[in-house]
Amino acid sequence: MPLSEQLQKFFDSHKAKYAVSSHHTAYTAREVASVEHLPAREVAKVVVIFGDGQYHMLVLPANRLVDFQEVRHALGLSQARLATEEELGRLFADCELGAMPPIGSLYGLRVYLDSSLLDEETIAFNAGTHKEVIHMRTEAYREVAQPVVVSLAREAVARHDW
Repeated sequence: MPLSEQLQKFFDSHKAKYAVSSHHTAYTAREVASVEHLPAREVAKVVVIFGDGQYHMLVLPANRLVDFQEVRHALGLSQARLATEEELGRLFADCELGAMPPIGSLYGLRVYLDSSLLDEETIAFNAGTHKEVIHMRTEAYREVAQPVVVSLAREAVARHDW
């Protein structure tokens, strides 16, 4: 079964309201925001880390970067690194690489939601492909994903080539 169907069944079984949209291929969360005509702060991206012998799913806005010092502190980890592409391929075999949805229970992973996403009424995120997006109220997402809300990210700093 395609992941989008699996996600839809998951949301339906939780009686969660959501919408699905399709667009041309977008590989990054910022690209998804652009093609979906959404502010980047409303598009949730998934970052998977490996720390202290376990994988952890981090969910943060497209306009923010993971702050590893905050992550180690918030999750109580002595060390943490990004999961490799090979690891992501094994963990999310039913997803296109980099398009995993922020629903850790489908993969046996604990979800950590960056607190800045609570400021948004709605969020959007990849549905396992680089062409499908789920849109839902942030509160509905929290009810079905059961994330731990922590501070994980920092603002992306604009770079200048001066």
